Amino acid sequence: MRVLDRPTFDGWLWLDGYQLNKKGDAVTRRELFVQQAGLRKVSTPAPVPRRGGRQVGSRPSGQPPLVRRDRG
Repeated sequence: MRVLDRPTFDGWLWLDGYQLNKKGDAVTRRELFVQQAGLRKVSTPAPVPRRGGRQVGSRPSGQPPLVRRDRG
């Protein structure tokens, strides 16, 4: 979030930032016109850990392990 350098009324600000989805990815840019006296500082939420795909060679639970057979 950043404060934009736009002319405005005394005590008001234009803020520029992004709306985040559940994964924490920026999805929509937003500009907000706010009264500075109405703002309060909050702690930054912890980042959401990203869920990667399965590791190569891993199997879903309940399935037998893969067996490697040499060709020869």
